[in-house]
Amino acid sequence: MSFHTVTFSTKAGDVSAAVPDGASLLEAARKAGLVMESPCNGAGSCGKCRVKAFAERTGTLERKLSPHRLSAEDEAGGWTLGCQTLVHGDARVEMAEAALHEKLEILAEGNALNVTLRPWITKRHNAALNVTDVLADGRVIASEDGDTTSALYGLAVDIGTTTLVAALIDLNTGRELGAASALNPQARHAQDVLSRISMGSDPQGLKTLHDVLANELNHLVGELTAKLDIRREQIYEAVYAGNTTMITLAVGRSPQSLGRFPYKVEIDAPAHYGAREVGLNIAPAGLVWLPPVISAYVGADLTAGLLATSLDKLPGTTLLVDVGTNGEMILAVDGKLTATSTAAGPAFEGMNITSGMRASKGAIERVSLAGGVEIRTIGNAPPIGLCGSGVLDAIGELAAHGIVDRNGRFAAPETPVGRRWARNLRPEQGRPAFQISGSVVVTQRDVRQVQLAKGAVRAGIDLILRSAGLRAEDVDRVLIAGSFGYHLRTKSLINLGMLPPGFRDRVKFVGNTSKSGAVAFLLSRDTRREVAQIVKDVTTLELANAEDFQPTFISSLAFPEPDAFPEPVETR
Repeated sequence: MSFHTVTFSTKAGDVSAAVPDGASLLEAARKAGLVMESPCNGAGSCGKCRVKAFAERTGTLERKLSPHRLSAEDEAGGWTLGCQTLVHGDARVEMAEAALHEKLEILAEGNALNVTLRPWITKRHNAALNVTDVLADGRVIASEDGDTTSALYGLAVDIGTTTLVAALIDLNTGRELGAASALNPQARHAQDVLSRISMGSDPQGLKTLHDVLANELNHLVGELTAKLDIRREQIYEAVYAGNTTMITLAVGRSPQSLGRFPYKVEIDAPAHYGAREVGLNIAPAGLVWLPPVISAYVGADLTAGLLATSLDKLPGTTLLVDVGTNGEMILAVDGKLTATSTAAGPAFEGMNITSGMRASKGAIERVSLAGGVEIRTIGNAPPIGLCGSGVLDAIGELAAHGIVDRNGRFAAPETPVGRRWARNLRPEQGRPAFQISGSVVVTQRDVRQVQLAKGAVRAGIDLILRSAGLRAEDVDRVLIAGSFGYHLRTKSLINLGMLPPGFRDRVKFVGNTSKSGAVAFLLSRDTRREVAQIVKDVTTLELANAEDFQPTFISSLAFPEPDAFPEPVETR
């Protein structure tokens, strides 16, 4: 078998990898240890592995026909899709800016719960023997020489489909000492929950997804311990909060049962796992605790969220919604809880969006069309794309100003709206698009992707309210959770029709409650017992079994009429 050298030019210098004939540029990048995003796992549909490639000789590179088509201008300029370009000789590749590591805007803070400090892990010094016992719920799991009682730490981890957050907690004082965040590296291989279930059902795919996640979590632990001058071996417990698929993969178990009826949860939760057993490099006797999950698609992130918000104790009617790739929600009516979830997909995170990107420097995060196109970028840098909040802002504004109609179609050039925005309305690969700034556009396909995602969330909201005999106006408060959800605006969510107008003055953004709930679990063993009982009493609403799901979903796709309601109140 012949091998070829592929050299990647990055900001840090050149990196090379030798790959067999017929391998893709994506495979070469992975072998070289580089990040070339491919959330569709090489299917050629997302277009995120776009790179510039140059052959050493004619015939070196073979471009396959793929679902995502680049423009003739891009192809002429050397642009290609890494997953769809096969190597038949030596080649050089310029990595796109978006493919390189950058500082990301990932929220680590969330609504916090005051708890009495009673951690699961404690220490006891024996002065006579001068040893310190490490205890888990009163049971000795390790012994250390000398008095080490002052060094007692835990890790609260939010494992999101797109992002990761890890917080280091002093279990003696309850103080959070620091937090670190990163992208979930699994997204390079499979972008959403369903595709990860599919990939993780194969033993090799499971190993890949588990290993890349464990490596990234260990990197975050290393970042925190180095910054705070703490040793890994002084961290004795971690709490993993995340949707059911994420925590199943995190402990190295197959998610296959989550992808087929009757959608069984096979992992033990609540339960402890050995940290080293699941690939987490902390104390040798360290433990990883998984909170209880509500169902296959309402996971420990919502369990942590209901704890952090005291959802079961709030009077009246409250709706907790985690807006992300997996739209989970819990309705609380005077303490009675009903939970459901919808497959929103990756559009909210900027994936499968033409100019979509991660929330890093240069990403447009705010868009207003009230006085022409006004934008705000992360870091006030020149705009290079749209992050998730920017995507929803932009399309919400297009709907609010009638630039797209209720069905999501762009205004025709001869209409008054078309003439008003003629400078921004222009074709993109022969289809209507709206120019936000420079090369940053929103296309007709992008609008459709967001319609599908927001329609799924809205259908879930309408059906869970209907199951309780309630209208939107009957809801006293709406809590929007999640690190992504915190960056959204009530105005955008109403403009899109993702939230009903009746919620306009009742929305509160509660931040990353998955992480803050995990902190509460670390600090108080009592919360673990309390929430386990609460979860047992939660009613699960399976939307797939609802007779009116399909018509509700279809009606939820439409955008509201422009200016159909007053400006919502922003509450943070």
